[in-house]
Amino acid sequence: MTISVPTYLLNESVVRANISRMAEKATASGVVFRPHFKTHQSPEIAGWFHEAGVACITVSSLKMADFFSHRGWRDILVAFPVNLLENELINSLANRIHLSLLVESEKVVNSLSNILSAPVDLYIKIDTGYHRTGMDPDDYSAVDHLVHQIAISRNLRLKGLLTHAGHTYHARSREEVIKIFYHTSKILTRLQKRLEPVSGLLVRSVGDTPSCSLVPEFSHVDEVRPGNFVFYDLMQLKLGTCNFSQIAGVVACPVVACHPKRNQAVIYGGAVHLSKEYLTENGRQVYGQMVRLTESGWSEPVPEAFVVSLAQEHGVIEAPGKVISSLQPGEIVGIVPVHSCLTANLLHGYKTLDGHNLTHLNES
Repeated sequence: MTISVPTYLLNESVVRANISRMAEKATASGVVFRPHFKTHQSPEIAGWFHEAGVACITVSSLKMADFFSHRGWRDILVAFPVNLLENELINSLANRIHLSLLVESEKVVNSLSNILSAPVDLYIKIDTGYHRTGMDPDDYSAVDHLVHQIAISRNLRLKGLLTHAGHTYHARSREEVIKIFYHTSKILTRLQKRLEPVSGLLVRSVGDTPSCSLVPEFSHVDEVRPGNFVFYDLMQLKLGTCNFSQIAGVVACPVVACHPKRNQAVIYGGAVHLSKEYLTENGRQVYGQMVRLTESGWSEPVPEAFVVSLAQEHGVIEAPGKVISSLQPGEIVGIVPVHSCLTANLLHGYKTLDGHNLTHLNES
């Protein structure tokens, strides 16, 4: 297998195992598994989900929904607030597939009612603690009013209550992640019961990888939408969401320079490949951790060997002197990315350990 530029290297068997494990947990819990495809954005990997029995998916943009709609997916939720400026694409999708959209304002609901030429399902975004978007679950008046507007609007069908508990990524322990999940489900259940006499039993939809990975089962909700779990990454490893054997991909990067006197090596792998996402390790920002590539994949993380600086194309690895002295320009090392979603989006494709190239939405 030849690698000459930064390349997202995937272990297919680990990807498939991650998919199967989450799908089996959802099935055992009796909930809908609607995985988020924003992490991989690959038609081939989508096929692996289909083989695991997945029939409905989540995406983060209408462009992504369009991409997968042309590849056989017919039940798609766009888990991003509606952008009314894309009304033509919204109508195109609504007339071709079972489309679900995300709303949180009366203005958007009224505008959708005026522009839609086919029915869509709506989820109301609820803020359960992340404070990025969503309605205040305690503002019953606002929620009730929005529900009423949906009920009297043309081509709109209220389906569920949706949240993304992104604050699990800032949790300090596995126990805190699990606590956030149950707090989130409690908020959604309270609203679901309150609205049931008017709207019927709405779907409670949750979707962060940390809690979906750590809770033993999903009986407190109706639908799960994790995405990052398909690959996992250094952030998830540090959170305790996964173990190292469940990380399905590393970025293969050529070494281009070595500086043993300052315990550093430079790789071809910068911000445009790894992203600027970072973790704090012993008081310093790190953008990935080094592994050695092997015939069967890659090694355990090399202790204290971190990417500590990024420019556009350059990455600087800082490591103990014996590690740097063992590297040579022209060698390929692996970097476990901090956040696989952003890294995958930047690299626009994958190579499996057996040399197969997998495509990506941004490459198509």
